[in-house]
Amino acid sequence: MKRFLKEMRLLLNSYWLLVTGYWLLVTTNLRPATKYCLLLTANCLLLVGCVTKEKPLPIFGQRDVIGADTVYHTISKFSFVDQDSATITNETFRDKIYVADFFFTSCRTICPIMKTQMLRVYQATKEMPDVLILSHTIDPEFDTVALLRDFAQRLDVESKRWHFVTGVKDSIYKIAQTSYFATAIEDKTEPDGFIHSGAFLLIDKKGRIRGKYDGTLEEEVNRLISDIKKLRRE
Repeated sequence: MKRFLKEMRLLLNSYWLLVTGYWLLVTTNLRPATKYCLLLTANCLLLVGCVTKEKPLPIFGQRDVIGADTVYHTISKFSFVDQDSATITNETFRDKIYVADFFFTSCRTICPIMKTQMLRVYQATKEMPDVLILSHTIDPEFDTVALLRDFAQRLDVESKRWHFVTGVKDSIYKIAQTSYFATAIEDKTEPDGFIHSGAFLLIDKKGRIRGKYDGTLEEEVNRLISDIKKLRRE
C-alpha cells in the first residue's frame, strides 16, 4: 500500500508539473529556452510515473497475517557440511539469493541432466556475488565430504559459490519436504534406491521461496536465470 501511494503521489506531482509547464508556455513571457526546459522536465517526470512497474516474483508457501504484517513461509534453520568440511547454515546465505536442489552422486537418471543445467546457472551468475548455489545429497551414507569434494572438482566449480552439502539423512529429507516442498525419499524399489525431485528452488535474501523450476528442462532453467536477475532488482 505504501509503495502504491508513493507511486500515485509521483504521478500526480508529475501531472501538475506538466499542467504548470503548459500554463507558463501560454501565459508568460519566459525565454523560449526556459519554457522548453520546464516542459521537457515535466514530460520526463510524467513518463517515469506512467512506466509500468515490473511485477514481483510470487512468494511460495503458507502466509500468516499478524496485525498489519504478513509473515511468509521461510526455509527452516539447518546445519550441514559442505565439500570443504565447512559448516553451512542459514547464516551462510544471509543477504544472499541462492538456488537449491537435491541430488546424489551415484544417480544415473536425472541428476546428470540437473548438474549440466545447474552449471549453466553457475556460469550465468559468475558476476553476481550475491547469488549462490546449494546442492543437498540425499544419500549421505555414500556421499562423504571427500566424495562431494571430488564431485565439485570434476565440475570445476568454486566452493565459495556452490556448496555441496551432506548431513543427517532425516534432516535432509525433512527440510526437502517441509521447507523446500521438494521430494526426497529413500525407495529400494527404484533403480538407484531413491526418489527425488528435479526441481531447482529460487530463494530470496529473506529465506523465502520465490520460484520453482524443472531442473531437467533448458527452457525452465532459462526462466530461472531470468528470474534471478529480476529478483536482484527488487
